[in-house]
Amino acid sequence: MHTKIQKWGNSQGLRLTRNVLEDANLVVGDEVDIKVQDNTIIITPSRRIRGKHHIEDLIAEIPADYRTEEVNWGKPDGREEW
Repeated sequence: MHTKIQKWGNSQGLRLTRNVLEDANLVVGDEVDIKVQDNTIIITPSRRIRGKHHIEDLIAEIPADYRTEEVNWGKPDGREEW
């Protein structure tokens, strides 16, 4: 694909065709990572996560000696059952 760097306000941007986005499995609004290597611009999809946290990072913060325990939530209220 051949495109041109264009000025948009105080920024510059590239316009990408729908086919290029589809081939890269991207849609409008997706986040991408951009890096320059040997005078070449490399655009890759950001690692997609739900919410704000990576599950691996959250699990890594659990202390090694952590043990679960049962919690008493009291008597059922209304039509709750347990």
